[in-house]
Amino acid sequence: MDKAFKVFLRFSEWNGFTVGLKDLEIPSEVREAMKKRIAEVEKEIDDAIGAYERGEVEAEAGKTAEEEIEDMIMGKLTKLRDEIGDMAARNMDHNSHSYIMALTGARGSVLNLTQISAIVGQQASRGGRIVRGYSDRTLPVFDHGDMSARGRGFVESSFYEGLDPVEFFFHAVTGREGLVDTAVRTSQSGYMQRRLIHALEDLHVEYDGSVRGAEGELIQVRYGDDGVDPAKSDHGVGVNLDKIIDDVMQEVK
Repeated sequence: MDKAFKVFLRFSEWNGFTVGLKDLEIPSEVREAMKKRIAEVEKEIDDAIGAYERGEVEAEAGKTAEEEIEDMIMGKLTKLRDEIGDMAARNMDHNSHSYIMALTGARGSVLNLTQISAIVGQQASRGGRIVRGYSDRTLPVFDHGDMSARGRGFVESSFYEGLDPVEFFFHAVTGREGLVDTAVRTSQSGYMQRRLIHALEDLHVEYDGSVRGAEGELIQVRYGDDGVDPAKSDHGVGVNLDKIIDDVMQEVK
């Protein structure tokens, strides 16, 4: 194995696996079709906002009209990003190194490629569109009460084309939120784990599958009631035969 790996390393030295901008180029006619579809969805959103302002939006039970329209807009923009992503993926060079990396799971994902080459999409803050900022608007460049897609964090450009200042700002907002959220969550989950470990440090699983305390007292007849180790399980079962069979059938096809 050691010799085989050395051969592989030498092959890698002679045959570089590199990525470049050409990997992510999309034909101009496809890019035009994307722009057209984005304009159509933005028009649908503007019509929906007009209906909301006229009081024609009926909210589901437990929701206000504003929450209903926000959820609807968020759904439309999420669906739009997926549509544009599919268009981009179909028209990319499937032999390009960037696409191969995303497809195999080596690094990145097709969504990352979509954001680079086609559309960054709606920026989400606290589970919804960006609504905080200045009085009754996200930025001073927008009118008061502006609920449009662009006015609340929709980025229709791609990283390949470049973001304008407003889009860049919205992208930075969600980036900062992600950093803060990660830092706070790490400390909270670390403290919770420490408390749990301290509370459970006297428990152990015996060879008969039961859970017992430090003095051998019975805590649980069978570990977790099913005897499955979550660290070694697949969706709650020790061996997921259905998934294994599906994987094998896919390889056979």
